[in-house]
Amino acid sequence: MNLASTIFLASVASVSFTAQAQAVAETPFMPTSGTVVIVPAYGEVKHVNDQVVATLAIEEQDKDKQAAASRVNQKMKQGIAIIKQADPQATLKTEGYYTYPVYPEPRPLADSAPAKARVATSWRVGQYLQLTTTNLAALPKTVAAAQRLLTLNGLQFGLSPATTRKLDDERIAVTYQNLHQRMSSIARAMGRKVSDAVLDTVDFEGSGAYAQQDSTASASMMRSAMMKGESAQVEEPSFEPGETTLQMRLVGKVKFR
Repeated sequence: MNLASTIFLASVASVSFTAQAQAVAETPFMPTSGTVVIVPAYGEVKHVNDQVVATLAIEEQDKDKQAAASRVNQKMKQGIAIIKQADPQATLKTEGYYTYPVYPEPRPLADSAPAKARVATSWRVGQYLQLTTTNLAALPKTVAAAQRLLTLNGLQFGLSPATTRKLDDERIAVTYQNLHQRMSSIARAMGRKVSDAVLDTVDFEGSGAYAQQDSTASASMMRSAMMKGESAQVEEPSFEPGETTLQMRLVGKVKFR
């Protein structure tokens, strides 16, 4: 093949490629007038936990049921007084009072021996106390003081109602902004301007996909083993409140003019 033929073929290929590119560029988008687009949007906000719910408990065991109950009542009363002094702003709630018998371990009986009725050897009495506070700075000192009499049975960090309400405003704004951003991207892909679209319906959490972690969703849980309360001084425990993430799902129905 001579030079002239090569140049000719190259020119033909170049013209063909240019024509194809121009044809693609000039290809009109499908008609979108009246098109309805369903757009899901997402948003989330994070915040350091500013509230804690602690579960404290007292338990006593004695052959005398009344004696065990009396010690539980006395220590719970003293424990409440200690907590109120350490953290006056804390909200306290007593719950879960229980009393039940303790039986000895069953022994194997001979085949001919008659079964005997079980007789309780002692009674176990206990009660729980729920402490709710936003004074996290004093929490180690408060818990250490309470542990002189009570045991720490559970600790759950979360967000206070005031913070939750504030974050809900932010969460809605962030989610709605994400809807606008996604709609703008969809409009460009369809060859339309976002101003050509009309937001017909906004369904917050309508999909059912949104689920806030109950701090109930959302929160860090710490457990400690049940232990006998002592009157000796207790070293302050260390706590890290962590943070909570609140999520939201939004579904928008958009119609192009």
